[in-house]
Amino acid sequence: MYAEERQQAIAELVQARGRASVNELAKDFAVTTETVRRDLSVLEVARIVRRVHGGAVRAASVVVTERGLDERDATQAREKERIARAALGLLPADGGSVLIDAGSSTGRFADLLPLDTRLAAFTHGVPIASRLAALPGVELHLLPGRVRTTTQAAVGSETVQAVENLRVDVAFLGANGISVEHGFSTPDPEEAAVKRAIVRAARRVVVLADSTKFGLDATVSFALLEDVDVVVTDAVTADLPLNVLRDAGIEVVIV
Repeated sequence: MYAEERQQAIAELVQARGRASVNELAKDFAVTTETVRRDLSVLEVARIVRRVHGGAVRAASVVVTERGLDERDATQAREKERIARAALGLLPADGGSVLIDAGSSTGRFADLLPLDTRLAAFTHGVPIASRLAALPGVELHLLPGRVRTTTQAAVGSETVQAVENLRVDVAFLGANGISVEHGFSTPDPEEAAVKRAIVRAARRVVVLADSTKFGLDATVSFALLEDVDVVVTDAVTADLPLNVLRDAGIEVVIV
């Protein structure tokens, strides 16, 4: 495992557990305690964790670093699978329309759509469009724009304008961070602009997000809590309690 991969894995572990000791991390990753201390120093400089005596805890305010789609898809894979399956129950009736955001959770959702699905589907995610193209009952619309290498998502003014011309029954989105103060957020400004347009274009907005995203702030907010109708997740956490989500008018589906 390269240092960057180990540091990302350590960051995700600290985010999931809330804290981790140097000795635990050294054992988990089969490295020396000195290596772990160096990794934690790098992550602290990036404001991803906060060093404490003997280990590290979640930073109070985390700026989420952006990872490639393949790496994101491998993270929290079991939870994303359960979330995607539950989200299938939120599809509109046959003949309805959906807008599917680019991302790893929404990609799993597209993978699980039954072969007999009958929908008009719009997406700016290239891998998602490829999956939907195999479904004979889906009328597929791939939105235009410049494709980002990191996320394989079309972005830019052309994409935003295309979304703004739409009105769909349900939008399914992902998020890198969800918090009370910053709402739903993502690292890239161009992807945030597309997500913002998707939220406005849908009669019902559904966010698919595993619980490690709760309490995190990515760089750019694309929606307030009250802009979203449903959150499908594997658990709720102290960083974003269930009552806070419900008070914002959000239906929470826990799988």
